[in-house]
Amino acid sequence: MSNSTTQASQDMPPSGGFKSFRYERRLPKRGPSGVGMFAICGGIMAYGWYRVYLGLDERRELEREKVWSRIYLTPMLIAEADRDEYRRRCAAVNREREIMKDIPGWVPGEGVYHGKRYAPDTIANVPLHQQPGFKKE
Repeated sequence: MSNSTTQASQDMPPSGGFKSFRYERRLPKRGPSGVGMFAICGGIMAYGWYRVYLGLDERRELEREKVWSRIYLTPMLIAEADRDEYRRRCAAVNREREIMKDIPGWVPGEGVYHGKRYAPDTIANVPLHQQPGFKKE
């Protein structure tokens, strides 16, 4: 084929050019921006730390109240323990008096130490029904 017999036609744009079209993404803005989300998260965290601080204050106040209540109750608890020890000691002396009544020269309630200084009993006086291994018949 020769050039003279066949005319080659080239595909060309129309005169005035092609119609323009959108090729970029145009998505609508949804939600807050990055700075806004950062600010919201910071606000939530600040509120959370505020609540933690209030909780620590509350806990500190309750601990202080517990300590002072123990300080105020200590003398009463010591007095109650002293009364209980005195009552148990009197009962033990009465039992000793009953058991040792036939022994001449025995003084009930006399300590094994011969001094003026008070020495509490080294063996706890536990009632029989509270002793381990006690079986009620």
